[in-house]
Amino acid sequence: MTSTFPAGFLLGSATAAYQIEGAVAEGGRGASIWDTFTRTPGTITGGDTGDVACDHYHRWESDVEMMVELGLEAYRFSIAWPRVQPAGTGAFNPEGIAFYRRLVERLVERGITPMVTLYHWDLPQALEDSGGWLSRDTIDAFVVYATRMVEELGDLVTHWATFNEPWVSSFVGYATGSHAPGRVDDEEGLTAAHHLLLSHARAYRAIKETRPDLQVGIVNNSHTPRPWDPSNPADRAASAHIDALANGMFHQPFLDGTYPEVLRPNTAHLTDWSFVHDGDLEEMRGAVDWFGLNYYASHVVRHNPAKGAATSDVATLADGHKAGSSSPWPGDEEIEFMRPPGELTAMGWNIDPGALTAQLLRLQREAGLPIYVTENGSAWDDQVDGDGDGRIRDRDRTRYLRAHLQAVLDAIDEGADVRGYMAWSLMDNFEWAQGYAKRFGIVHVDYDTQVRTWKDTAYWYREAIRARGIVPLEAGEAAAETPPRTF
Repeated sequence: MTSTFPAGFLLGSATAAYQIEGAVAEGGRGASIWDTFTRTPGTITGGDTGDVACDHYHRWESDVEMMVELGLEAYRFSIAWPRVQPAGTGAFNPEGIAFYRRLVERLVERGITPMVTLYHWDLPQALEDSGGWLSRDTIDAFVVYATRMVEELGDLVTHWATFNEPWVSSFVGYATGSHAPGRVDDEEGLTAAHHLLLSHARAYRAIKETRPDLQVGIVNNSHTPRPWDPSNPADRAASAHIDALANGMFHQPFLDGTYPEVLRPNTAHLTDWSFVHDGDLEEMRGAVDWFGLNYYASHVVRHNPAKGAATSDVATLADGHKAGSSSPWPGDEEIEFMRPPGELTAMGWNIDPGALTAQLLRLQREAGLPIYVTENGSAWDDQVDGDGDGRIRDRDRTRYLRAHLQAVLDAIDEGADVRGYMAWSLMDNFEWAQGYAKRFGIVHVDYDTQVRTWKDTAYWYREAIRARGIVPLEAGEAAAETPPRTF
């Protein structure tokens, strides 16, 4: 079993604009759907917003220095569309563009590979007011935005992702309503998903026309639905339906220009799929250079005609949504997510590194393209000052990270062309519908003072990057400083 990463493999970390930047009304930034959504009563735990978040907009220079000290080889971040083009159409904002230009220049100067995501869920509110991802006009607007960003930053950034987790943007934002823009309609969820995928394809081709040398991918969240009873055909069919919605719908069009066969018959009672126009799927075929895979947990599903009856075995899904009446899975009226066995994180998600290996190998078989693990991490109830020395002994997080890094190596051993791993997240941040109640960071953030404090996992990850491979759990604890490093 290999314990060292191959030459050229990138070990880094990831963030997203709305989750860390703050400064929502500064520097010419326009409003996003998340600004609007967080101001809707009852949508966010604690009534939190991303107005300040981690104040990265003002603290980016010290944050980059923190990355350097961690030894990060790559940093995946997103551009806030409303910061660079406030209305999503029309004039661009030079001040917003300059912010990202300074960030990228400093990363490159300090030897960190920037990986840019163009859309991490923060649609300009003006576009949502005109139909959002239900409108084909938004597709055209995204292509203009993507092309301009490549023109501005393409000389320094070679790794580009169009979208982060379009499954979430569409199904959690438009079908279940637990994310912005908060709409609850299965047909709208499917429509938004299709438009997001078509937007990727058109932006991909526009970017390639502008800069053929750039590597353009899309980031999907990995779901690994398994049947509760593999011998039960109904449970297997339930698993196949969830798999088609979670994985096949977001990979397959770029490989062969089709959607999974089960999708249309399974959702015919919800939509006639007239939002798919002639030529759309053919446009998608081949429009990808690499796939990003975000992985947190696996799933177990069963067919249950009596779904809706109270049960203690119902799972929390990997988007933080509790399986129930308002579902992010169109056509799942008789499908139930069950609680997997074993330990759960603070999000209620299971720990299953073997599923990451399996998903990487499956994607390699189906796509045959380079893969980056663009997010992987876990939330825990971190205890600060547990022994009075200021340290944050987050051994559960370290154990999770170590096991999943080994899972990536196992996939590489078996032939997967995995080229990088981005730990989620660089620092604690605004965790969408969970507000500030959940912490995923390898670095702790005090939201009152904005002081960043390394958790023991940060020290461990630094040692793993130095070794370019798996190191003992104790390596981080041995390297941890008392008091811990702060920024």
